[in-house]
Amino acid sequence: MIKAGSISKGMFLLFKNEPYIVSEREFVNPGKGSAFVRVKLKNLKTGLVNRQVIKSQESVEDVDVETKEAQFLYSDGTDLIFMETENYEQIHFPIKGNEDKQAFLREGDTFQVVIWENSPIDIKLPYKMAFTVTESENAARGDTVTGATKIVTIETGYKVKVPLFIKAGDKILINTETGDYVERVN
Repeated sequence: MIKAGSISKGMFLLFKNEPYIVSEREFVNPGKGSAFVRVKLKNLKTGLVNRQVIKSQESVEDVDVETKEAQFLYSDGTDLIFMETENYEQIHFPIKGNEDKQAFLREGDTFQVVIWENSPIDIKLPYKMAFTVTESENAARGDTVTGATKIVTIETGYKVKVPLFIKAGDKILINTETGDYVERVN
């Protein structure tokens, strides 16, 4: 059990006997009354998002999870298949509710898989990842003062808005939390 004031983004909580991850946290200390924490929780089994307000002196139950290094192998349409790097056992991670993470998984890359009660509940992605642009439209010369953008496709099939100077074959850095372009990588 931890105090609500100690909740931080990325923490795992047990709420109504379901595991959740804290995706947003805001501490509010009004002029009158007691302080509280406003959190956005993502259910790790269903993928549904739940918003809660918890008084800072209340206690919440944190979840004891285990993280394992695992290499992403492939997707079979319903599950993402990982292989533990330590003992070579396969981990089947359900795609449902985690489509946003699937866009950043490359075959052969190693990630942290979070395990709770012997079942995978989350994949920890790096905050930023570099990808190669596979498809890009040719940009027309002209209006570049307004920060014009275009849509390109990266090696995983994910489409992202980038500046006009990015072309096929370039490596770009993408923020995995927002899915936005960050910068070109040399």
